This record gives sequence, structure tokens and C-alpha cells, in this order.
Amino acid sequence: MLLSIIFFFVSITISRGFDICKSIRPKFSALIRRTTKLSTSTLLTDLEKYDSVKEVPGGVFVDEEDLLSKSDFAIKPPDLIRLSKRLLVNEVGMLNEDLLADNFEFCAPFVGPLKKEEYLGALRNFQLLKAFPDMNNQFHFMRVDPFQPNRVWWHTRAKATHSAPLMGKAPTNKKLELPPQANSFIFNSEGKLQEITIGYVLDRRIGNTGGLGGAFGYLYGVGTPLPFPECQPYKKSWQFSLFSFVGALAQKIAKWFQKK
Repeated sequence: MLLSIIFFFVSITISRGFDICKSIRPKFSALIRRTTKLSTSTLLTDLEKYDSVKEVPGGVFVDEEDLLSKSDFAIKPPDLIRLSKRLLVNEVGMLNEDLLADNFEFCAPFVGPLKKEEYLGALRNFQLLKAFPDMNNQFHFMRVDPFQPNRVWWHTRAKATHSAPLMGKAPTNKKLELPPQANSFIFNSEGKLQEITIGYVLDRRIGNTGGLGGAFGYLYGVGTPLPFPECQPYKKSWQFSLFSFVGALAQKIAKWFQKK
């Protein structure tokens, strides 16, 4: 009997608690919306004053146009962009080897530098465009380096479907999204490609290829990564893991002593 009475009162209390929560929820949500709106509007005011900022702690904002205007390189920025696009049309030398200088080099994060013949041989082996016929690198941010005026930087955010064989791997029809990558072309004064850097990942958390870029990203994405650590997603070394653990533990101990 006593247990029944206790259960009855507990049930009423819980029920009233739910009713109270339901009644204040709209008011609380409205308050949150107003606070968020206020914070956002405050953050977005007076932004124009930062247009004239030329220096911040740690450095200055360079005048890129001014630097490029002082360049004595034989080929000017607009033509360097055109040369870059011509290279991409010709699959960076695959369709026209004459676009590559005799002293050409290829350099990726874990591969190279490779000389001209080594590079062309590697491209022929991978045949990425045949394995991923719908590949879309979504080229963007193509611009001339103001500090190295014979260099053109460009970014990619590639998407592709594995719909044809890749190095013996049957099509999986997997849709891949690679992380954003920075790449560059360096030209000689004749307009030939002297060096290409490619596949430098900017944010390994984006995409579904384990944070890998370049050919390694495609191989990992379809389930056939090469058997090397460089061809696998990033993993902390035990040394770095230990260092991180000790650092976190030291912070906790310091906070504990501060409370005393």
C-alpha cells in the first residue's frame, strides 16, 4: 500500500515536471533565438573597417598586384594561366610530351622528384581517367605566385565514380570525393613545364578517401591501397600519442593544484 502511494506521488511529480518543461520550452527557444540573432548581428557590424587593414600580429598583407607588376619573368600572369589550362587540356604532358621541359620534375608529398620519363611511365600505369571517366577535379583558385612569378598555383576538389577497371581492380561503382588539394606548375622562360607539384592535401577530414590525395586517394577509395604507411590514412605514431597524453595529463594536474 505504501509503495503504491509513493509511486502515485512520484508519477504526479514527473507528469507536472513534463508539463512545466513543455510550457517553458517555447519561451526558452525564443530566448535562444534572440540571443543567437543578437550575437550574429553584433559579429557582423562594422566589418568595413577591416578593408584597410594592412598588418596584423605576425605579418603584413602583401600587395600581390604590386609584386607581380615588378616581375621580370618573360611570361606575364595572364599567359601563364593560359599555359596552365593548355597543360590540363593535354593531360599534363600525356597527350603532348613537348609541353614538358627536358629537365622536368614531378614531386608529390610522398613520391618524387621524378624525371620526365619516370613521370610519364607512372601516368600510363595508373590511367586514372579511364578508370574514372566522370572525374571532375573542380579546378579553382588558379593564380600566379607573387613571390615566384613563374609559378601557377591551383586547387582541386575531385569527385569521381569508379566505373572501369583500375590496375586490375574491377569497377566498384564507388563514388569518391577527395579532400581539397593544392597543386602547382613551374614554367621556364620558353613556356614549357619545368616542375609540377600535386596532391598536397589541405584538409584530410574532407571526403571519403581517408584524407589521401592524388593517386593514393583513388586507390584507397576503391579498396586497393598500396601496402605502405604513406598510402594509408594518417595515424599518430606511438611517440606522438605518448607526447599528447603526457601533455593532457600535465594540464589536468596543473588545474587540480590551482583549485587547491
